[in-house]
Amino acid sequence: MATAPTPLRTTVGNLCLGSAPDSWGIWFPQDEHQVPYTRFLDELAQAGYEWLELGPYGYLPTEPAVLAEELAVRGLKVSGGTAFGALHRPEAWDDMLTHVRQVATLTAAAGAHHLVLIPPMYRDEKTGDFTESPELSAAQWAGFGKAADRLGKLLLDDYDIRLVLHPHADSHIQTQPEIERLLNESDSRYTNLCLDTGHVAYGGGDNLDLIRRFGERVGYVHIKQMDPDVLAQVAAEGLSFGEAVKRGVCVAPPAGVPNPADVVTELASLDAELFVVVEQDLYPCAPDVPLPIAVRTREHLADCGLTGTRRPLHTR
Repeated sequence: MATAPTPLRTTVGNLCLGSAPDSWGIWFPQDEHQVPYTRFLDELAQAGYEWLELGPYGYLPTEPAVLAEELAVRGLKVSGGTAFGALHRPEAWDDMLTHVRQVATLTAAAGAHHLVLIPPMYRDEKTGDFTESPELSAAQWAGFGKAADRLGKLLLDDYDIRLVLHPHADSHIQTQPEIERLLNESDSRYTNLCLDTGHVAYGGGDNLDLIRRFGERVGYVHIKQMDPDVLAQVAAEGLSFGEAVKRGVCVAPPAGVPNPADVVTELASLDAELFVVVEQDLYPCAPDVPLPIAVRTREHLADCGLTGTRRPLHTR
């Protein structure tokens, strides 16, 4: 079993670096193309990370005591939980809430205070088939922000957990106008943004502009880069996100857009302490691929000034 290295000290005082199962090609609770969770945790520590997001519920142990032991022996800590939820479907609220409560319970037991909610994709992750319309109706949009606030208030009241909504390719929160509409139609007390720099770029948005104009709503960050050449193929051929990932749309720094150094500089100017979690969508990938990428990514971000391991004290 890998031994965690001595934690690095931050040179960007308000940012704390972490990683996630996604950077090891983990998209599902169980899947034949994914490495066992013990290998992921061993390699995460070996790569020099101290903080991790939980990833899809059921991949890591869901019994709090078991998870705590697996993390403790490797010197790892939890930055937040990950859930999936369709806020535009009122009829799915109860099922969504059951799932979110499971994730929130485990997240709180691990001592974390953020839940990253990812909207469902309207194209199948594996086949690329459309499963619903890519456009929300006026009625669906009318209830979206209210549903987010309802969920965010529940998480805050019941678990002391902050809800951060995650823009995602092939979802109804993908483009910058969609992100801005969500923020404008929700309450900052209960709903804020998980700024995923790669998905924002995938949707044609401007990460630096979002940070500058909506910095007070950025509560958590996923940092990744997209290959402009593959993005051009997505636009020209109408590719699904799953197909784009297979073609290598998500790349390690310094390749791709946006430039992580620019993102770090803008985030460092905010009056907030934030987790910045590395994600590189790799599904499916060979087992030996993720670790070297994770090491190189951490080293590059360190060159950008992001080497933090100190837990943010004032979250939002």
